Amino acid sequence: MVQNPPAPSLKTPELDYPNSGSDAGAGLSSSGTPAFSPLYQQIKGLILQSLQAGEWKPGDLIPSELELAGRFRVSQGTVRKAIDELSADNLLVRRQGKGTFVATHSEQQVQYRFLRLEPDSCNRDTQGPAARQILDFRRLRAPAEIARMLGLRSGDPVFEVRRVLSFQGLPTILEDLWLPGNPFKGLSLETLANHQGAMYALFERQFGVRMVRADEKLKAVAADAESAETLGVAAGFPLLSVERVAYTYNDTPMEYRRGLYRTDKHHYHNELS
Repeated sequence: MVQNPPAPSLKTPELDYPNSGSDAGAGLSSSGTPAFSPLYQQIKGLILQSLQAGEWKPGDLIPSELELAGRFRVSQGTVRKAIDELSADNLLVRRQGKGTFVATHSEQQVQYRFLRLEPDSCNRDTQGPAARQILDFRRLRAPAEIARMLGLRSGDPVFEVRRVLSFQGLPTILEDLWLPGNPFKGLSLETLANHQGAMYALFERQFGVRMVRADEKLKAVAADAESAETLGVAAGFPLLSVERVAYTYNDTPMEYRRGLYRTDKHHYHNELS
C-alpha cells in the first residue's frame, strides 16, 4: 500500500482551533517584514505541490476533504476552500457523488480550453473537432527568441511543429509551435500524426506534462504569400495573429505557439470576470 508522505508542519490559526494561541500563516517576506498567508492558501500550495510532484496524475481521484484535513491537520472547511480555488483555476474538477479529480485535457468539456476560436453561425459543439495536418516536424537547437520564450538557453534542443487546423473542411488556423526537447524526449512525427484529440491531452498522457495556464498576445496582420496559400486566401487577407506561451505547474513555460487565424467565418471569444 502506498503511504502518504508525512504531513507538513503548519501553524494553525484560531479559526480552525479556537483554543490555539498561535499566529498561523504568519511569516517573513523577502524584505524581512511580517507577511501573512491565509491557511487555506497554504493548503492550496501544498496540494499544488502534490500535483507538481505527480502524486496525483490527470484524471486521478484525489483524497477526500476529510482525508486531506487529517493529513494536513486542519479543518475540513479550510481544505474545502483550497479545493474551491483549485477548481476555479481548472486544476481540479468536482463530480457530484464521485469526489474531486485532477483536471485533464482529455475531458470533452475542457480539451479545447485554450482554443478560443468559435464559429459565427453555430456553437462549438456542432462544428465538430478540428482536422489536423502536420506540415513539418523537426528537432533543432533553439534560436535566441525561442529559448527566451521557453526559459531555455540558446542552443538547447527544441521540437518545432507546423500544422494546419481545418473546421468542416476549411483551413482555418496555421500554427507554428515549439516545445523544450528534454520534457518531450521521444516525441515524433508519427506520434503527433496518429494522435486523435487535443494535443495537450497527448502531452499529459505520454509525457506527464499538463498545461495549466497560458498567456496570449493578439494583433491583426495581413497574410503573406505562404500563409495565404496554406489557408486558401488571397495575399493581404486580414488574419488574427495569436502568440501563446503555455505553462505547466510552477509557472514553467512548456510551449511557445504562433498561430494565424482566419476570422471570416469564426470569431475569437473570451469571457472576462
